[in-house]
Amino acid sequence: ERPRITSEPHDVDVLLGNTVYFTCRAEGNPKPAIIWLHNNNEIDMKDDNRLNLLQDGTLMIQNTKESDKGVYQCMAKNIAGEVKTQEVVLRYSGTPSKPTFVIQPQNTEVLIGESVTLECGVSGHPHPRVSWTLGTGSPLPQDSRFAITSSGGLFIQNVTFLDQGQYNCNASNTEGSIQATARIIVQDSPRFLLTPTDQTVTEGQSVDFPCTAEGHPPPVITWTRAGGPLPSDRRHSILSTGTLRVMRVALHDQGQYECHAISAIGVKSLPVQLSVTPRVIPVFLHPPQDVVAETGQDVAITCAAQGDPRPTITWVKEGIQITESGKFHISQDGTLSIQDLGVADQGRYECIARNPFGFTSSAMQLTITATDIGRSGDTFVATSIREAISSVDHAINSTRTELFSKRPKTPNDLLALFRYPRDPYTLETARAGEIFERTLQLIQEHVQQGLIVDVNVTGYRYNDLVSPHYLNMIANLSGCSAHRRTPNCSDICFHKKYRTHDGSCNNLQHPMWGASLTAFQRLLKPAYQNGFNLPRGFSLAEDTRDLPLPLPRLVSTAMVGTETITPDDQFTHMLMQWGQFLDHDMDQTVAAISMSRFSDGAPCSQVCSNDPPCFSIMVPANDPRVRNGRCMFFVRSSPVCGSGMTSLLMNSVYAREQINHLTSYIDASNVYGSTEQESQELRDLSNQNGLLKQGQIVPSSGKHLLPFAVGPPTECMRDENESPVPCFLAGDHRANEQLGLTAMHTLWFREHNRIATELSALNPHWDGDLLYHEARKIVGAQMQHITYAQWLPKILGEAGMKMLGEYKGYNPNINAGILNVFATAAFRFGHTLINPILYRLNETFQPIRQGHIPLHKAFFSPFRITQEGGIDPLLRGLFGVPGKMRVPSELLNMELTEKLFSMAHSVSLDLAAINIQRGRDHGIPPYNDFRVFCNLSSAQEFEDLRNEIKNLEIREKLRSLYGTTKNIDLFPALMVEDLVPGTRLGPTLMCLLTTQFRRLRDGDRFWYENPGVFTPAQLTQIKQASLARVICDNSDHIQQLQRDVFQVASYPQGMVGCEEIPMVDLRLWQDCCEDCQTRGQFGALSQCFRSKRSPGFSYPEENPAK
Repeated sequence: ERPRITSEPHDVDVLLGNTVYFTCRAEGNPKPAIIWLHNNNEIDMKDDNRLNLLQDGTLMIQNTKESDKGVYQCMAKNIAGEVKTQEVVLRYSGTPSKPTFVIQPQNTEVLIGESVTLECGVSGHPHPRVSWTLGTGSPLPQDSRFAITSSGGLFIQNVTFLDQGQYNCNASNTEGSIQATARIIVQDSPRFLLTPTDQTVTEGQSVDFPCTAEGHPPPVITWTRAGGPLPSDRRHSILSTGTLRVMRVALHDQGQYECHAISAIGVKSLPVQLSVTPRVIPVFLHPPQDVVAETGQDVAITCAAQGDPRPTITWVKEGIQITESGKFHISQDGTLSIQDLGVADQGRYECIARNPFGFTSSAMQLTITATDIGRSGDTFVATSIREAISSVDHAINSTRTELFSKRPKTPNDLLALFRYPRDPYTLETARAGEIFERTLQLIQEHVQQGLIVDVNVTGYRYNDLVSPHYLNMIANLSGCSAHRRTPNCSDICFHKKYRTHDGSCNNLQHPMWGASLTAFQRLLKPAYQNGFNLPRGFSLAEDTRDLPLPLPRLVSTAMVGTETITPDDQFTHMLMQWGQFLDHDMDQTVAAISMSRFSDGAPCSQVCSNDPPCFSIMVPANDPRVRNGRCMFFVRSSPVCGSGMTSLLMNSVYAREQINHLTSYIDASNVYGSTEQESQELRDLSNQNGLLKQGQIVPSSGKHLLPFAVGPPTECMRDENESPVPCFLAGDHRANEQLGLTAMHTLWFREHNRIATELSALNPHWDGDLLYHEARKIVGAQMQHITYAQWLPKILGEAGMKMLGEYKGYNPNINAGILNVFATAAFRFGHTLINPILYRLNETFQPIRQGHIPLHKAFFSPFRITQEGGIDPLLRGLFGVPGKMRVPSELLNMELTEKLFSMAHSVSLDLAAINIQRGRDHGIPPYNDFRVFCNLSSAQEFEDLRNEIKNLEIREKLRSLYGTTKNIDLFPALMVEDLVPGTRLGPTLMCLLTTQFRRLRDGDRFWYENPGVFTPAQLTQIKQASLARVICDNSDHIQQLQRDVFQVASYPQGMVGCEEIPMVDLRLWQDCCEDCQTRGQFGALSQCFRSKRSPGFSYPEENPAK
């Protein structure tokens, strides 16, 4: 390329002795040389040291003299040609002049380590003095790398990044001063900070190659594959960080990839190798084969599979996963061993081999044959059943006398009274289960004594103990057979429209699914020490393959209890309170009906033993709080008779199951009760208004409190000086447990009466029964909507709601029963949301005169509602205060672990220890088994938990307490899992909760969104419901609150008036008919179907005996 001039010189007038600059810049390829002509003669710079050719082509003449006058011309020359500038003239003058710039410094880019000169040429008379300063005006660094050239330029040697910035050239003489500024821009070639490494992955996995670099200007990261562009598919992507991500790696993705850091200064590259191993889904080497065996025998069923990675073997019996216990053992090679076979073990078993790439399954049939030969325990049946009935009844009677003849004096009394079953049917059902199990235990003891064997041995073999004929006899004499309910679902006109109170007939194909007083459901087979009924860790004779379990109290003090509370910046304390209120609508385990040992009648609170029903929580010797006691009170939950049998023929022994006292459905049973008898006790049957019974009136609002419960001394009257007020009566007797819960019960009892009253005004022809059932139906639907549309999304987050899935309609093949693991461990996560203080706020959200309440003083204290401001301050304290954040290192506050049900001069209980002990009592399998169920990896080592429990300190605590991952109790492990982003749950907990809430929704025929339950117009109104609206309508005076009471808001900016909160328009329930007088009669439902039925009652339980 020929040279071209980019900057021309100009005429110069100068005083003799000054310095002159003629500028000349040119470009070309190759870079042209600059040659100066003086009066058409080429200037030889070597002949005169006053003459200098500067780097940019400028001619500098110092100390000018007469001979320098004349014409000057610049020529740029390279091999492609030459070009000349215009001619300019140098003239002399002797007039003093201010400094002027002949050459101004220019912004200059330079690489680190190189040198740079900022040129600065001036003229003036007298000759100006040149100096340099930093852009801020401060002097140049005292550094030998900096120098000012003879021509006035700034020279910097071996440039560093710190040299970047602005510099000032200053020129001054007697006539004035001038300044010019330029920047040095330091450039750095790309340099890798994080380099990718070779990786080997299995087909189908994803892989990341991190690659980051720095430089100036900042380099751009690009990737190539084998020197060419990346494949143009969505599986290959470059993240904003420069990382190359390959999703779902295929075999053909194997090869070399290159990371390039590119800038204007240069390019740096790094190669990396991706190796892909083919995935191998599991295949069976030895699928299981059908087996026929006799009762009492042991059997081993082989199942072996191969794959890469090596598959995990699990076994499933009729939809329930089998876990390690005294009855079942799955060996490393996949063999399933079953001990003490009984008819209950007969059925279809499925072996499942699973690895990350897939699974395969194979089924076999286990057939059990019962021989007619007698069993060793048959001769002891008669005496054992009599002894069992006597000992159980004696323990029950002493317990009832102790509990109901005095006020509770200790936390043990309080817990026992709080959990004790109240209705006769529940008592009789639980009694039958205890007698059945106690009889088998006595027979076992008699046989052991006759054989002169160690009576402490735990290897019970119940199916080989008593023959099937005698098992049926035990069932009959214990009362198990007599207490099997057979629901009557024949009144289709009623059952199409309304729920029963006990939950039966919701599923017309399986009428007892979800009903009250039925067994909890299982996801996994129970893990009992002996495979039948003994909790893990019940005795020291536990299988030596496992390390001993830590004491629950030790686990609590080591990793559960916390004095530190982190406030939730998103959600209020109402998030916790709705969870507890909801839980009391779904499950309540029937407690033991005796608080004394069956063996000798000694109270469980006075003996530290594991003698049924006692299962004391032992206190470690170095406990930080408990000094005057060796144990905490704990009794086992009552067993289900025959535990899971649906046939009247109880010819086999089944693993112990527990009883859910409530209906499983979200049906507002905590408002209306879970049996017909409970509902009748709650209703106001003195008129046809369809109302619930009402208590005393709040004078300031005219609204009613809950009615008081009647009967013997209750848990609410533990101290005459402090608690002179009895418990309130509600659909769930736990309503008085703590004041926030009592306030919620008050809200919803008022909501029923409000709706019933408004429906009566809209439909004056409706009778009391119809008003009651329609109001009950609306209340239940509102609770469902609030739970699934407003509460669950905050708990589950976007990820959990996606896992839960959309509602697709009622499925009669889904059992909506409550899972044992849900009631006993998973849903107890709410305990980690509880604040240690119940706040009480006035109309301006300031503390009321009586102040806030420590949680341990809010238990069973209804007098604080009647005498200290009612429910409004408590409700404001729930929606006006942040809740407790779920932090894995801050689980249960000390009010729950150190002061539960505290009373003077007694040992308080520990909720965390109770939760852990209850899990063992119910045979809840360890954490690792539920990881496998939820498609997480099986943790062989504690380091395998690092993805779900990232905190190393927590993992080390688990290691120190449990010794092996196989022993970790489910409850504490669920609590310490890291939260899935955007949720309040860890991954295993999310899996369990979404499983339960999906079943509750999809298996409920009366789910509010199920077509036909409500008209489309009514459903639209139900979806207007919110907890904020319920508070507006049913509190005493609350008129300002946030639209979403679960969401943190400030007062008053985040609050709105109640008039802005949408409400359910009940006019959509107004009858439009010609013969409304007949249509409004509840009995007409039955008349439409069976004219012979009494028109006054819709199903047998409502027709009182004559």
